[in-house]
Amino acid sequence: MEMFTTMITPYLKDGRVDIETALKYVDWYYENGLDGIFAVCQSSEIFYLSLEERVELNRAVYARAKELEKKGGRLFTVVSSGHVSDAESDQIDELTAIVQSGTDALILITNRLDRFQEGDDVFIRNAEWLLEKLPEDLPLGLYECPYPYKRLVTPKILDWCVQTGRFRYMKDTCCDAELIARRVDQLKGSGFKLLNANCQTLLTTMQNGADGYCGIMCNFHPRLYAWLRDHYESEPEKAAIVGAAIGTMGFTEGGLPYPLTAKYHMTLSGIPTNNLARNRHTEELTDYVKESVRNMKTVTDWMERALSC
Repeated sequence: MEMFTTMITPYLKDGRVDIETALKYVDWYYENGLDGIFAVCQSSEIFYLSLEERVELNRAVYARAKELEKKGGRLFTVVSSGHVSDAESDQIDELTAIVQSGTDALILITNRLDRFQEGDDVFIRNAEWLLEKLPEDLPLGLYECPYPYKRLVTPKILDWCVQTGRFRYMKDTCCDAELIARRVDQLKGSGFKLLNANCQTLLTTMQNGADGYCGIMCNFHPRLYAWLRDHYESEPEKAAIVGAAIGTMGFTEGGLPYPLTAKYHMTLSGIPTNNLARNRHTEELTDYVKESVRNMKTVTDWMERALSC
Protein backbone atom coordinates (compact mmCIF):
# COMPACT_ATOMS: atom_id res chain seq x y z
CA MET A 1 0.00 0.00 0.00
CA GLU A 2 1.41 3.38 -1.05
CA MET A 3 0.38 6.99 -0.46
CA PHE A 4 1.45 9.58 -3.03
CA THR A 5 0.89 13.32 -3.10
CA THR A 6 0.44 15.47 -6.16
CA MET A 7 3.16 18.11 -6.39
CA ILE A 8 2.11 21.76 -6.26
CA THR A 9 4.24 24.54 -7.75
CA PRO A 10 5.23 27.55 -5.64
CA TYR A 11 6.18 30.86 -7.26
CA LEU A 12 8.40 33.77 -6.37
CA LYS A 13 6.76 37.19 -6.15
CA ASP A 14 7.89 37.94 -9.71
CA GLY A 15 6.06 34.84 -10.97
CA ARG A 16 9.02 32.54 -11.53
CA VAL A 17 8.95 28.98 -10.18
CA ASP A 18 10.28 28.94 -6.61
CA ILE A 19 12.53 25.89 -6.54
CA GLU A 20 13.80 26.52 -3.01
CA THR A 21 10.27 26.38 -1.59
CA ALA A 22 9.44 23.36 -3.74
CA LEU A 23 12.31 21.48 -2.09
CA LYS A 24 10.87 22.34 1.33
CA TYR A 25 7.61 20.75 0.17
CA VAL A 26 9.49 17.58 -0.74
CA ASP A 27 11.01 17.46 2.73
CA TRP A 28 7.58 18.01 4.29
CA TYR A 29 6.00 15.21 2.26
CA TYR A 30 8.75 12.83 3.32
CA GLU A 31 8.72 13.83 6.98
CA ASN A 32 4.97 13.32 7.10
CA GLY A 33 5.19 9.69 6.06
CA LEU A 34 4.29 9.64 2.38
CA ASP A 35 5.67 7.03 -0.01
CA GLY A 36 6.06 9.20 -3.06
CA ILE A 37 5.32 12.25 -5.17
CA PHE A 38 3.55 12.62 -8.49
CA ALA A 39 5.62 15.45 -9.97
CA VAL A 40 4.72 17.70 -12.91
CA CYS A 41 1.06 16.74 -12.91
CA GLN A 42 -2.12 18.83 -13.10
CA SER A 43 -1.67 19.99 -9.49
CA SER A 44 1.70 21.34 -10.63
CA GLU A 45 -0.14 23.51 -13.18
CA ILE A 46 1.68 21.73 -16.01
CA PHE A 47 -0.54 23.22 -18.70
CA TYR A 48 0.67 26.65 -17.55
CA LEU A 49 4.39 25.84 -17.20
CA SER A 50 6.94 26.01 -19.98
CA LEU A 51 8.84 22.84 -20.79
CA GLU A 52 11.93 24.38 -19.23
CA GLU A 53 10.02 25.02 -16.01
CA ARG A 54 8.56 21.52 -15.96
CA VAL A 55 12.00 20.02 -16.40
CA GLU A 56 13.59 22.28 -13.78
CA LEU A 57 10.89 21.45 -11.24
CA ASN A 58 11.05 17.72 -11.91
CA ARG A 59 14.85 17.62 -11.74
CA ALA A 60 14.85 19.39 -8.38
CA VAL A 61 12.06 17.25 -6.89
CA TYR A 62 13.61 13.99 -8.06
CA ALA A 63 17.09 14.86 -6.82
CA ARG A 64 15.84 15.90 -3.37
CA ALA A 65 13.62 12.82 -3.07
CA LYS A 66 16.57 10.54 -3.82
CA GLU A 67 18.68 12.37 -1.24
CA LEU A 68 15.98 11.83 1.37
CA GLU A 69 15.58 8.21 0.31
CA LYS A 70 19.29 7.59 0.81
CA LYS A 71 19.51 9.41 4.14
CA GLY A 72 16.28 8.05 5.56
CA GLY A 73 16.70 4.46 4.46
CA ARG A 74 13.24 4.08 2.97
CA LEU A 75 11.89 4.36 -0.56
CA PHE A 76 10.58 7.72 -1.69
CA THR A 77 9.29 7.29 -5.22
CA VAL A 78 8.90 10.05 -7.78
CA VAL A 79 6.66 9.48 -10.78
CA SER A 80 6.50 12.23 -13.39
CA SER A 81 4.41 13.31 -16.34
CA GLY A 82 4.76 16.58 -18.18
CA HIS A 83 3.50 16.04 -21.73
CA VAL A 84 0.82 18.61 -22.57
CA SER A 85 1.20 19.19 -26.32
CA ASP A 86 -1.23 18.08 -28.99
CA ALA A 87 1.28 16.79 -31.54
CA GLU A 88 2.81 13.40 -30.75
CA SER A 89 6.25 14.58 -31.90
CA ASP A 90 6.13 17.45 -29.40
CA GLN A 91 4.98 15.06 -26.69
CA ILE A 92 8.04 12.89 -27.31
CA ASP A 93 10.28 15.91 -26.86
CA GLU A 94 8.53 16.75 -23.59
CA LEU A 95 8.61 13.20 -22.24
CA THR A 96 12.24 12.69 -23.24
CA ALA A 97 13.23 15.88 -21.42
CA ILE A 98 11.39 14.72 -18.29
CA VAL A 99 13.07 11.31 -18.42
CA GLN A 100 16.49 12.91 -18.72
CA SER A 101 15.79 15.08 -15.67
CA GLY A 102 15.10 11.99 -13.54
CA THR A 103 12.08 9.89 -12.60
CA ASP A 104 11.22 6.46 -11.22
CA ALA A 105 8.32 6.08 -13.65
CA LEU A 106 7.07 8.16 -16.57
CA ILE A 107 3.33 8.78 -16.46
CA LEU A 108 1.34 9.14 -19.70
CA ILE A 109 -1.74 11.39 -19.63
CA THR A 110 -4.61 9.41 -21.11
CA ASN A 111 -6.35 12.31 -22.87
CA ARG A 112 -3.13 13.16 -24.70
CA LEU A 113 -3.27 9.71 -26.31
CA ASP A 114 -6.82 10.13 -27.63
CA ARG A 115 -7.33 13.86 -28.00
CA PHE A 116 -10.45 13.62 -30.17
CA GLN A 117 -12.08 10.73 -28.30
CA GLU A 118 -11.77 8.42 -31.28
CA GLY A 119 -11.64 5.18 -29.33
CA ASP A 120 -9.37 2.52 -27.90
CA ASP A 121 -7.67 1.58 -31.17
CA VAL A 122 -6.49 5.16 -31.66
CA PHE A 123 -5.38 5.37 -28.03
CA ILE A 124 -3.34 2.17 -28.30
CA ARG A 125 -1.84 3.13 -31.66
CA ASN A 126 -0.70 6.50 -30.31
CA ALA A 127 0.63 4.88 -27.14
CA GLU A 128 2.56 2.28 -29.12
CA TRP A 129 4.16 5.05 -31.16
CA LEU A 130 5.28 6.80 -27.99
CA LEU A 131 6.57 3.60 -26.42
CA GLU A 132 8.76 2.93 -29.45
CA LYS A 133 10.46 6.28 -28.89
CA LEU A 134 11.03 5.84 -25.13
CA PRO A 135 13.73 3.74 -23.40
CA GLU A 136 12.62 0.10 -23.28
CA ASP A 137 13.57 -0.33 -19.62
CA LEU A 138 11.69 2.78 -18.46
CA PRO A 139 8.75 2.02 -16.11
CA LEU A 140 5.56 3.68 -17.29
CA GLY A 141 2.18 4.66 -15.91
CA LEU A 142 -1.18 6.19 -16.78
CA TYR A 143 -2.97 9.25 -15.44
CA GLU A 144 -6.65 9.90 -16.13
CA CYS A 145 -6.11 13.67 -15.98
CA PRO A 146 -9.42 15.58 -15.77
CA TYR A 147 -8.15 18.42 -17.99
CA PRO A 148 -8.93 19.15 -20.79
CA TYR A 149 -11.24 16.14 -20.53
CA LYS A 150 -11.17 12.94 -18.52
CA ARG A 151 -10.30 10.00 -20.76
CA LEU A 152 -11.02 6.90 -18.67
CA VAL A 153 -9.19 3.74 -19.63
CA THR A 154 -11.12 0.66 -20.68
CA PRO A 155 -10.54 -3.06 -20.05
CA LYS A 156 -9.06 -3.28 -23.55
CA ILE A 157 -6.49 -0.60 -22.77
CA LEU A 158 -5.60 -2.19 -19.44
CA ASP A 159 -5.11 -5.55 -21.14
CA TRP A 160 -2.81 -3.88 -23.65
CA CYS A 161 -0.83 -2.20 -20.84
CA VAL A 162 -0.37 -5.51 -19.05
CA GLN A 163 0.65 -7.21 -22.28
CA THR A 164 3.46 -4.69 -22.86
CA GLY A 165 4.97 -5.51 -19.45
CA ARG A 166 6.07 -1.90 -19.10
CA PHE A 167 3.40 -0.26 -16.95
CA ARG A 168 3.80 0.05 -13.16
CA TYR A 169 1.50 2.83 -11.91
CA MET A 170 -1.93 4.22 -12.66
CA LYS A 171 -3.57 7.27 -11.12
CA ASP A 172 -7.22 6.29 -11.27
CA THR A 173 -9.70 9.19 -11.32
CA CYS A 174 -12.92 7.32 -12.18
CA CYS A 175 -14.31 7.91 -8.63
CA ASP A 176 -16.24 4.64 -8.88
CA ALA A 177 -15.43 1.98 -6.26
CA GLU A 178 -17.11 -0.82 -8.24
CA LEU A 179 -15.18 0.02 -11.41
CA ILE A 180 -11.95 0.23 -9.44
CA ALA A 181 -12.64 -3.23 -7.98
CA ARG A 182 -13.00 -4.61 -11.51
CA ARG A 183 -9.80 -2.88 -12.59
CA VAL A 184 -7.95 -4.26 -9.56
CA ASP A 185 -9.11 -7.75 -10.43
CA GLN A 186 -8.01 -7.30 -14.04
CA LEU A 187 -4.55 -6.07 -12.99
CA LYS A 188 -3.99 -8.75 -10.36
CA GLY A 189 -0.55 -10.34 -10.59
CA SER A 190 0.66 -7.94 -13.29
CA GLY A 191 2.82 -5.67 -11.14
CA PHE A 192 0.74 -2.73 -12.42
CA LYS A 193 -0.33 -0.73 -9.32
CA LEU A 194 -3.62 1.14 -9.19
CA LEU A 195 -3.61 4.25 -6.98
CA ASN A 196 -7.01 5.83 -6.35
CA ALA A 197 -7.15 9.63 -6.63
CA ASN A 198 -10.58 9.85 -4.99
CA CYS A 199 -10.50 10.09 -1.19
CA GLN A 200 -14.25 9.51 -0.78
CA THR A 201 -13.91 5.95 -2.08
CA LEU A 202 -10.36 5.36 -0.87
CA LEU A 203 -10.92 3.09 2.13
CA THR A 204 -13.37 0.89 0.24
CA THR A 205 -10.98 0.51 -2.66
CA MET A 206 -8.07 -0.27 -0.34
CA GLN A 207 -10.17 -3.00 1.24
CA ASN A 208 -10.93 -4.28 -2.25
CA GLY A 209 -7.27 -4.56 -3.20
CA ALA A 210 -6.27 -1.19 -4.67
CA ASP A 211 -2.66 -0.22 -4.06
CA GLY A 212 -3.21 3.10 -2.32
CA TYR A 213 -3.80 6.79 -3.00
CA CYS A 214 -2.36 9.45 -5.29
CA GLY A 215 -4.07 12.75 -4.91
CA ILE A 216 -4.56 16.35 -3.93
CA MET A 217 -5.41 15.93 -0.28
CA CYS A 218 -1.98 14.67 0.76
CA ASN A 219 -1.04 18.35 0.47
CA PHE A 220 -3.24 18.96 3.52
CA HIS A 221 -3.09 15.98 5.89
CA PRO A 222 -0.54 13.41 4.71
CA ARG A 223 -0.19 11.90 8.17
CA LEU A 224 -3.81 10.75 8.10
CA TYR A 225 -3.21 8.97 4.81
CA ALA A 226 -0.04 7.40 6.17
CA TRP A 227 -1.97 6.27 9.27
CA LEU A 228 -4.71 4.76 7.11
CA ARG A 229 -2.12 2.89 5.06
CA ASP A 230 -0.62 1.35 8.18
CA HIS A 231 -3.78 0.64 10.20
CA TYR A 232 -6.78 0.12 7.89
CA GLU A 233 -6.61 -3.64 8.44
CA SER A 234 -5.51 -3.79 12.08
CA GLU A 235 -7.84 -1.04 13.40
CA PRO A 236 -10.93 -1.14 11.17
CA GLU A 237 -13.21 0.90 13.44
CA LYS A 238 -10.78 3.81 13.66
CA ALA A 239 -10.01 3.42 9.96
CA ALA A 240 -13.67 3.87 9.14
CA ILE A 241 -13.69 7.18 11.04
CA VAL A 242 -10.47 8.38 9.41
CA GLY A 243 -11.78 7.34 6.00
CA ALA A 244 -15.01 9.25 6.59
CA ALA A 245 -13.12 12.33 7.79
CA ILE A 246 -10.70 12.52 4.88
CA GLY A 247 -13.54 11.83 2.47
CA THR A 248 -15.57 14.71 3.89
CA MET A 249 -12.63 17.12 3.91
CA GLY A 250 -11.85 16.03 0.37
CA PHE A 251 -14.92 17.84 -0.94
CA THR A 252 -12.87 21.04 -0.60
CA GLU A 253 -11.08 19.92 -3.78
CA GLY A 254 -13.97 21.21 -5.85
CA GLY A 255 -15.52 23.81 -3.55
CA LEU A 256 -12.42 25.87 -2.80
CA PRO A 257 -9.76 27.39 -5.12
CA TYR A 258 -7.12 24.66 -5.25
CA PRO A 259 -4.09 24.85 -5.56
CA LEU A 260 -4.18 28.24 -3.77
CA THR A 261 -5.67 26.43 -0.78
CA ALA A 262 -2.78 23.96 -0.68
CA LYS A 263 -0.24 26.75 -0.91
CA TYR A 264 -1.95 28.59 1.95
CA HIS A 265 -1.92 25.36 3.94
CA MET A 266 1.81 25.08 3.36
CA THR A 267 2.18 28.54 4.90
CA LEU A 268 0.13 27.39 7.90
CA SER A 269 2.44 24.37 8.12
CA GLY A 270 5.55 26.53 8.43
CA ILE A 271 6.58 26.83 4.77
CA PRO A 272 5.82 30.44 3.70
CA THR A 273 4.34 30.38 0.21
CA ASN A 274 3.24 33.24 -2.01
CA ASN A 275 -0.45 33.39 -2.88
CA LEU A 276 0.15 32.83 -6.58
CA ALA A 277 -1.07 30.33 -9.15
CA ARG A 278 -1.24 30.46 -12.92
CA ASN A 279 -4.58 28.70 -13.15
CA ARG A 280 -6.36 30.69 -10.40
CA HIS A 281 -6.69 34.35 -9.47
CA THR A 282 -4.98 35.50 -6.28
CA GLU A 283 -8.21 37.21 -5.19
CA GLU A 284 -9.94 33.82 -4.95
CA LEU A 285 -8.10 33.12 -1.71
CA THR A 286 -10.61 35.11 0.31
CA ASP A 287 -10.87 35.38 4.08
CA TYR A 288 -13.67 32.80 3.91
CA VAL A 289 -11.42 30.36 2.05
CA LYS A 290 -8.56 30.93 4.46
CA GLU A 291 -10.81 30.29 7.44
CA SER A 292 -12.07 27.10 5.80
CA VAL A 293 -8.50 25.85 5.37
CA ARG A 294 -7.64 26.80 8.93
CA ASN A 295 -10.70 24.92 10.19
CA MET A 296 -9.66 21.86 8.23
CA LYS A 297 -6.16 22.06 9.71
CA THR A 298 -7.60 22.35 13.23
CA VAL A 299 -9.56 19.13 12.74
CA THR A 300 -6.56 17.43 11.13
CA ASP A 301 -4.20 18.42 13.95
CA TRP A 302 -6.65 17.10 16.56
CA MET A 303 -7.05 13.79 14.72
CA GLU A 304 -3.29 13.37 14.37
CA ARG A 305 -2.85 13.88 18.10
CA ALA A 306 -5.69 11.48 18.88
CA LEU A 307 -4.17 8.83 16.62
CA SER A 308 -0.59 9.56 17.77
CA CYS A 309 0.52 9.86 14.16
